[in-house]
Amino acid sequence: MFRPLSIFIGTRYTRAKRRNRFVSFISMTSMIGLALGVLAMIVVLSVMNGFQREMSSRILGMVPHATIVGVKPIDDWQPVAAAAMKNPEVTAAVPFTEMEGMLSYKGMMQPIQISGVDPAQEGKVSIVAQHIVQGRLDALKPGEFGVVLGEITARRFRLNVGDKITLIVPEVSTAPGGITPRMQRLNVVGVFKVGAELDGSMGLIHVSDAATMQHWEPNQVQSVRLAVKDLYAAPKVSSDIASGLGTDFKADDWTHTQGSLFSAMKMEKTMIGLLLLMIVAVAAFNIIATLIMVVNDKGADIAILRTIGATPRQIMAIFMVQGTVIGIVGTIIGGVLGVIAALNVSEMVGWVERVTGQHIFSSDVYFVSNLPSELQGGDVLLICSAGFILSFLATVYPAWRAAKIEPAHALRYS
Repeated sequence: MFRPLSIFIGTRYTRAKRRNRFVSFISMTSMIGLALGVLAMIVVLSVMNGFQREMSSRILGMVPHATIVGVKPIDDWQPVAAAAMKNPEVTAAVPFTEMEGMLSYKGMMQPIQISGVDPAQEGKVSIVAQHIVQGRLDALKPGEFGVVLGEITARRFRLNVGDKITLIVPEVSTAPGGITPRMQRLNVVGVFKVGAELDGSMGLIHVSDAATMQHWEPNQVQSVRLAVKDLYAAPKVSSDIASGLGTDFKADDWTHTQGSLFSAMKMEKTMIGLLLLMIVAVAAFNIIATLIMVVNDKGADIAILRTIGATPRQIMAIFMVQGTVIGIVGTIIGGVLGVIAALNVSEMVGWVERVTGQHIFSSDVYFVSNLPSELQGGDVLLICSAGFILSFLATVYPAWRAAKIEPAHALRYS
């Protein structure tokens, strides 16, 4: 089979010979270094994707994707929900009221965000029912002023189901200060744990109890909470629905409350990716040292090739082929091993925990009890492409030096 001269000789130079074992060893270490860099980058980014997925599913499974808020209390939320459900992106619409206050218990106080929900319908838009560790969500009954608190809050106040706690909310009044505190005694009927900061800053009460605390009619609500198919489409979806309902309604969505967290997570992934890319770059540029040593070792061969008619461009191509082969093989090996490791990293961590008897990710410390991983094809393609490109660029200077060797000078000192 016909092969160009540059490819034929370049691929032969990558194979070991007795008189250049050291050069072949350096080539092998360059290949291994590149493979390890690609492997590490794929695994780390996959783990970060896994953590981001867990945070998204837990935090955005608790907070509203979007809400249609009334300028004044909504007397009948059903028509608003029906209008929202006409949008194909909306999967559920339920009544929702939100307020902020302070919890007080035996001299201790803590700020909290209280959500008024309908326990019978909350499962359509929230994962809270799946994360109840004490009590039940359906224990929230209208008029009984029950509350479901996060595990961090319950632990901080040493609360259990059946205990009572005081909620203090600000109330606008005609007093000189303009705002007076309103106190309401709440009965703890449940504790949830989603493994995020919401465990220490969020509480749930019945939506009719929230209306009573706001001096509204029992059937009045502040807003309609929406669940949407595409989280990143929530701002547009809610805005379209609110504008269609008229000036008495406005839209809100998760980007206003949690957007900074996910922007920080995205930036963190980008910065760690760039730092890991430096490892791949160092491994790739080891090819420069390898090829310079090969050029010095093959000076006589280069001179002979030049004397029999090889052009400087062909000489340059020979060494670019050799370095590129090292880079391609190293990147492919690293990519394959990285994909395998990323798909099995949770099992590997579990095996290490069983062998050592130590819990690396204790559920008492971290919000996950295992190491999550989500392999994304785009990340693998980007990492492997970076490995290929850096490997190719690393061949240019040594190959250019080889092309500049004068045959007479090389043969004189060979």
